[in-house]
Amino acid sequence: MIPILDSKRQYAKIGAEVEKAVCEVLRSGSYILGPNCKALEVELAKYIGCNYTVTLNSGTDALHLALRALDIGAGDEVITTAFTFVATTEAIGIVGATPVFADIDADTFNIDPKKIEEKITPKTKAIIPVHLYGQPCDMDAIMDIAKRHNLYVIEDCCQAIGAKYKGQMVGTFGDIGCYSFYPTKNLGGMGDGGLITVNSENLKNRIIALRNHGGAVRYYHDEIGVNSRLDEIQAAILRVKLNYIDEWNSLRREHAKTYNELFAGCEDIITPHELDNTYCVYHQYTVKIPNRDNIHKMLQEAGIGAMLYYPVPLHLQKVHAHLGWTKGMLPNTEKDTECVISLPMFPELTLEEQKTVASTLINCIEKSKALA
Repeated sequence: MIPILDSKRQYAKIGAEVEKAVCEVLRSGSYILGPNCKALEVELAKYIGCNYTVTLNSGTDALHLALRALDIGAGDEVITTAFTFVATTEAIGIVGATPVFADIDADTFNIDPKKIEEKITPKTKAIIPVHLYGQPCDMDAIMDIAKRHNLYVIEDCCQAIGAKYKGQMVGTFGDIGCYSFYPTKNLGGMGDGGLITVNSENLKNRIIALRNHGGAVRYYHDEIGVNSRLDEIQAAILRVKLNYIDEWNSLRREHAKTYNELFAGCEDIITPHELDNTYCVYHQYTVKIPNRDNIHKMLQEAGIGAMLYYPVPLHLQKVHAHLGWTKGMLPNTEKDTECVISLPMFPELTLEEQKTVASTLINCIEKSKALA
């Protein structure tokens, strides 16, 4: 069996460091918003290249509190993509706003800037581009649209820590960047966790209050907030892992290059496309293939841990049925969600495993064509 991700291999390398850091927290008696959280916020601000970061309980909370901090709510519209995890639109719904979907670029899977402007109405308040699978969106075009229409930009970087657009880290272009530390992420904790990046001190202070029951001072509450504090144990673990993130992302890119070479002779496999001047961190290595569902079953039977991420786009999900979106309205999104499949991708993946994955996929495609 070759898994889609093997966190045990990562732990085998850094386990001693992690255990030491966790034990220090346990002995300290400081478990919430302690020195590790404060240090992690400083270290991540330096790494990402922003003025401030705020640690949170999850990437979903990051998106939710980003919208709250910008006073986006009932009656407002937020333009985003339907090819993403539901947390993106869940956050929009939580604050009472309405998601409006723009189609994707068929090559990158990211929101197509050319499709954004036609969705803008007097109710539009923000754009949420999602750097899907670790591939940066076309931020120059998105920021130009936002500037011309006076819109906020909230970057969903939950799969893209360390990714760069023209040498600049994602999460630093818009008004707010949102990250997830879910265990499967490139920088994943051993539990839930999230982060917001901002350059505005006022926004930073608002988010800090919102994450702690709506008050900047203990027992004094200015508005309805939430409890979204990253615990010290997760912060300590993430501080250890942050030392390795560039190495791990580099290995992911090497694995992607190897996959590309292994698939170069198979015209039925369309490999990932990187925009010029971008640094993709390959949270997932996702290809397009024919007869995807049958081949997925064949791969599973062969012990290849391939995954189908987001097979039903958000505009066709039951949760958004009341919005009136129907099949055919986002053709690129709908086509790609029916043919994409993600292959095993993690830093510790071996060359032999990649060769096995590639040969098995190619054989499955040939068998599928013979049976057609």
